[in-house]
Amino acid sequence: MSGFVDTILNVSPLLALTLVGLLVFAEDALFVGFVLPGETAAVLGGVVASRGHVQLWMMMILVVVAAIIGDTVGYEIGKRFGPKLLNMKVLNKRRAKLDKAQDFLRRRGGSAVFLGRFVAFFRAVMPALAGTSQMHYPRFLAFNAAGGLVWGAGFVLLGFLAGNSYEAVAKAAGRDITAVVLVAIVIAFIIWRVRKARREHSNEQPAAEPE
Repeated sequence: MSGFVDTILNVSPLLALTLVGLLVFAEDALFVGFVLPGETAAVLGGVVASRGHVQLWMMMILVVVAAIIGDTVGYEIGKRFGPKLLNMKVLNKRRAKLDKAQDFLRRRGGSAVFLGRFVAFFRAVMPALAGTSQMHYPRFLAFNAAGGLVWGAGFVLLGFLAGNSYEAVAKAAGRDITAVVLVAIVIAFIIWRVRKARREHSNEQPAAEPE
């Protein structure tokens, strides 16, 4: 991994932009996120910008656009291949996580697409799951673009500010943001269950007799 990172940090600006963009794109479109988390590529893009090889705004735009397009391709793959995709052997070891992602998408819809952008495994599979579930594309695109904008600009900026400390920042940021999102998911699930229980309780009570 260190050799690969050094390659990105020491190649020409154009090649660095190309590699970062391809990695961010492939994470969601081709499930590369199982091997290399996308936040690592985004942080590296920020480090490249911090060294003056490319403009910060240019790297941000590249990462955000690559994230949105990658999610869109993942959505189309899920929409077209659906069950075949979910039954791939490569997902067998992650079947429990995949079931959680599907359940989260069923309960939260577009919010799951947005929040999934900040959790490594969800980020890799959520677009395909949204396509498989036949989520209306404009709705998917709106939440996808919002998540890609916040995630892409945020991690590139982290890499830019971290400079040579990028490795520790990439690991810590990915872990901490994942923890925050998971806590948010648990809280949202509890609120949903409480509201559902209240609705069921109110529906079970007999209507008051007229005086």
